[in-house]
Amino acid sequence: MSHPHAPRRGSLAYSPRVRARSQKPKYRNWAELGEQPKIQSLIGFKAGMSHVLMIDDRPHSTTEGMEIAVPVTIIEAPAMHVAGIRAYDDGPYGKKVIAEAWASDLKDLARLIRLPRKAVDTDGQLAKIAGLVKEGKVADLRLLTYVKTEDVSGIPKKVPELVENRIAGGSMDKRFELAKSLLGKQVKANDIFSPGELVDVSAITKGKGTQGPVKRWGIAIQKRKHARTGKRRHVGNLGPWNPHRIRWQVPQLGQTGYHQRTEYNKRIIKLGDKAEEVTPAGGFLHYGVLRNPYIVVKGSIPGPVKRMVRLRPAVRPKALPKQAPEITYISTESKQGARRS
Repeated sequence: MSHPHAPRRGSLAYSPRVRARSQKPKYRNWAELGEQPKIQSLIGFKAGMSHVLMIDDRPHSTTEGMEIAVPVTIIEAPAMHVAGIRAYDDGPYGKKVIAEAWASDLKDLARLIRLPRKAVDTDGQLAKIAGLVKEGKVADLRLLTYVKTEDVSGIPKKVPELVENRIAGGSMDKRFELAKSLLGKQVKANDIFSPGELVDVSAITKGKGTQGPVKRWGIAIQKRKHARTGKRRHVGNLGPWNPHRIRWQVPQLGQTGYHQRTEYNKRIIKLGDKAEEVTPAGGFLHYGVLRNPYIVVKGSIPGPVKRMVRLRPAVRPKALPKQAPEITYISTESKQGARRS
């Protein structure tokens, strides 16, 4: 038996199944990069799904070198604006912000945060962070980036999405120089990722509200002769006499969906700026026509359409070709269905 005050060991998998606190996915783990500093995540919006024909370049695949049909997800990825820099130090209770530097023009964030009344002393704030970097007190550097949702056709929200993006790779001096050069500027998808790269995609799944244990946990429906209480869609036993309580491991009804989930090792098939290359006739269902650069990811990703997603470099990548695959066809047929005469 473990000590009563020791932290538990092992994974609880998808438990507890509670509602996500925010629609913005958050990362606690990041991949370690090489000698070149680089931004580690990107904001996008799920537009819909389609399919492409490509040459299979997976080694040792039964269809290697052949043309195959692949389902893909289209993500609209508008340019991210860098609003600020945050310097963190490792404290006894986690990371702690020790300095910040904000861009001079923050009018786009007026509806999201309270702006300072006086002019922002950007040079003084940068000088403070530079001094902390030289003293070795900075353990982590992150960028405060936001996306103007009013530039995205499928998103009715007018308040921008503001998130933190970590900078990794190289020394802390190189990271600070990169952050300093990007302050007040824009970052595009092709500045962070490249076709053929493996990424982890995180999003908040589709919410289903309160559901019973059959749909929530996948327990079996009781047979006709077993359901003597007249109920068939409930668990057969709530537990033993002792302890005199219902354990949390017993499957019961509760919140289903609206959880943060991460899909690992999703391959980027294509990056592009011309949205008409992937936009189907009539636009995506419940989304519309793309107006920004896009990312084509192999397979499905969590969440419904219009939901914000975040992409980061794969933390546990597989051995797949890093170059872009050869695409022979991208479906742009209408997703509206057959028209009745």
